[in-house]
Amino acid sequence: MLKKPTMRNLGVGLAIAALVFVADQATKFVVLHELSLGIGERLPVTPFLDLVITHNRGISYGLFPQDGELGRWFLVALNLLASILFTFWMARTDSWLVVAALGFLIGGALGNALDRATFGAVIDFVSLHAFGWRWYVFNLADAAIVAGVFALLYDTFLLKVTKTPPSGST
Repeated sequence: MLKKPTMRNLGVGLAIAALVFVADQATKFVVLHELSLGIGERLPVTPFLDLVITHNRGISYGLFPQDGELGRWFLVALNLLASILFTFWMARTDSWLVVAALGFLIGGALGNALDRATFGAVIDFVSLHAFGWRWYVFNLADAAIVAGVFALLYDTFLLKVTKTPPSGST
């Protein structure tokens, strides 16, 4: 049975999504327009963090790159569809953790969708590294999406386990 939509949850979740979206686009604006970085040029910030502008034409971590217009708009549509489905889910949950997680997912998906629509690729610029190891270059939207996924996994596997009584208990 579907739960009745909760406007309060929806409002909070969409506010989180909007904050993530605005923060993502603001950081990308600063990196693209305020820093004098060319594509692939590194700006060391700390011993473990560089700024480096890259264009990600794939999904996550550059998987399944889409160089053509059909692939580009398919990924935009996929981001928008996911955002719509997450919004319906958000309206039907009573868990604040799930609402926040979905807000992160929606804001991140919309931020990356706008990049694809505007630039033909997602603008990534954060490069973490340590001990000769470098992580994939990412952006705030990507970080929000990962945080949202981890929150959903926590809610699904760990939080529910701690609330479930052992079998055979009376």
